Amino acid sequence: MQVKIKAGIIGGAGYTGGELIRILINHPHVAISFIHSKSNAGNPVHKIHQDLLGETDLLFTGELNNDIDVLFLCVGHGDARKFLEANIIPDTIKIIDLSQDFRLPHTASIGNQKFIYGLPELNRDKIRHAGYIANPGCFATAIQLGLLPLAKEGLLEEVHITGITGSTGAGQSLAGPSHFSWRANNIQAYKTLNHQHLHEIGVSLEKLSAHQEIDLNFVPWRGDFTRGIFISSQLSCLKNQEELIKLYEDFYQDHPFTFISREAIFLKQVVNTNKCFIQLEKVGNKLVVHSAIDNLLKGASGQAVQNMNLMFGIDEKAGLRLKANFF
Repeated sequence: MQVKIKAGIIGGAGYTGGELIRILINHPHVAISFIHSKSNAGNPVHKIHQDLLGETDLLFTGELNNDIDVLFLCVGHGDARKFLEANIIPDTIKIIDLSQDFRLPHTASIGNQKFIYGLPELNRDKIRHAGYIANPGCFATAIQLGLLPLAKEGLLEEVHITGITGSTGAGQSLAGPSHFSWRANNIQAYKTLNHQHLHEIGVSLEKLSAHQEIDLNFVPWRGDFTRGIFISSQLSCLKNQEELIKLYEDFYQDHPFTFISREAIFLKQVVNTNKCFIQLEKVGNKLVVHSAIDNLLKGASGQAVQNMNLMFGIDEKAGLRLKANFF
């Protein structure tokens, strides 16, 4: 019998923590050792994540346990660094952080440990040998997957991006724009040209394009739905559509979750999966790249598990063969 990877989760009561639990309780190579939540310590996990009634008897705990192989940090931005500074975690434990605390080069280190940016389609070989992973942001994942092949060819100079996200992207804590009564029949632009994910996107794209300076202009939108991200990136490009499709298919041919579609893509194809779908449209010298992901899976917990699979040398798709909620 194969020994299973022992996993711990910090911050298991939120959206990303819940998605991570749902994946890991069905993962063929993982056993969850503990799920940490101070506010829910002692409560059954299914009391918070009510769909898990009958799926797991695990209880939330307020205690840490270092008898694990991998630790997932599903805490708020700023709290991951505070947690690692306040607790002694043995170097033998691999860490995957889902916050933004360690994604940028100047924030990627803590003590003598350095976090690798965990976008498998960009850094898969580095991830395989990493001890610490900074999981990318959800908007950042969808935008980068749409633009990486162009960056590699040096075809990015000025890009105009629009993207819409579901309400789960705002986290579980209630605020005005996350209430159902606000979201219903409503959309809004926010953080125009100033979204925090722009920094990590710029670092990755400019590094891949031999440090060519890229002008990224991003307008994100809050959408009237719960989960998913749809991105449209527009730029000038002289290559014809068939050349571009081949460029994308070649770039992603060895990556099991990113697919190029010749038909119009839409959110229902990817929601509840770890997939990214990409479609290219060309009108004259203008190229539009559409990309779609589930913000809680490929944009968060699913990608974290994909990174774990790579780090432990198991099938990259293990535990992630998920079906879209198409209807």
